[in-house]
Amino acid sequence: MGESLLEKVLAGEPRAIARAISKVEDGSGEASQLMKAIFPQTGRGLVVGMTGAPGAGKSSLVDKLALLYRQRGERVGIVAVDPSSPFSGGAILGDRIRMQALGLDEGVFIRSMATRGNLGGLARATVDAVAILDAAGYSKIIVETVGVGQDEVEIVKAADVSVVVLVPGMGDDIQAIKAGIMEIGDIFVINKADRDGVYATEKELESLLSLSSREDGWHPAIVKTVATESKGVGDLAAAIDNFCESQLKTKVSSDRRRAIARWRIIELLREQLVASVLDSSAAAATLDRVADEVATRRRDPYSAVEEIIQAGRKDGL
Repeated sequence: MGESLLEKVLAGEPRAIARAISKVEDGSGEASQLMKAIFPQTGRGLVVGMTGAPGAGKSSLVDKLALLYRQRGERVGIVAVDPSSPFSGGAILGDRIRMQALGLDEGVFIRSMATRGNLGGLARATVDAVAILDAAGYSKIIVETVGVGQDEVEIVKAADVSVVVLVPGMGDDIQAIKAGIMEIGDIFVINKADRDGVYATEKELESLLSLSSREDGWHPAIVKTVATESKGVGDLAAAIDNFCESQLKTKVSSDRRRAIARWRIIELLREQLVASVLDSSAAAATLDRVADEVATRRRDPYSAVEEIIQAGRKDGL
């Protein structure tokens, strides 16, 4: 890693930021050295995680929230996390061309992240990308996830404030996702609030939220928006500000940061341990053979994993 890349990132140069994020996505050898140098420069930006079921209008909401922050003179980074096919590794949604209002704004950096079918690491790479944008001087960083799966929940957990986006008429969906998403939401947005069923959705949300109390004493706000018409976006920004102010006064916020740090370390550890085993030529060859055996039901995956680990150990790992 040349010092020049780090200096250019810290100077906020978009091309350098894009290159740095590509390095952490690809897991290149230079990535860990780069992140070691970048980490001390982080901690100034506010990370807003936005999640919710597909079709809830998250992209429009992110677009309008970013515009509002730009009107306040803030630089905004947007990281859009796309799921990808485990077979082809291609991003389903690709780069976010639909953010046309923001695309030409030099104060906005938009990046799409995909799993690429690698060893996982999507959550880790996303959090690293956020750290790069933070170090580059973006005061607001919005992470938008496409789904509500485990990876997405983990990513949003790592945000300073988690926003869950719902739409009216999603009663059954609220019940279905409450175990994973309801517990991480700091703010709930009912988007497309010009539709029928807003009142019923709001009441259901309120009743679910009343069943649990939080250690930090925060009562998650419910904000109604019509993102396509920019309605309620100011209310959402105000709710985010209110949450951040309330967190400054609680001990729990430091517990949250500690939990995020622990999660990041475990993610890195998991990724590096798997990579170190598979980098062994004996383990790589064993993987190909046992994969065939498991696929044809001649072998169970648990004993296959044990054999791969043994092969790696024989190679001196």
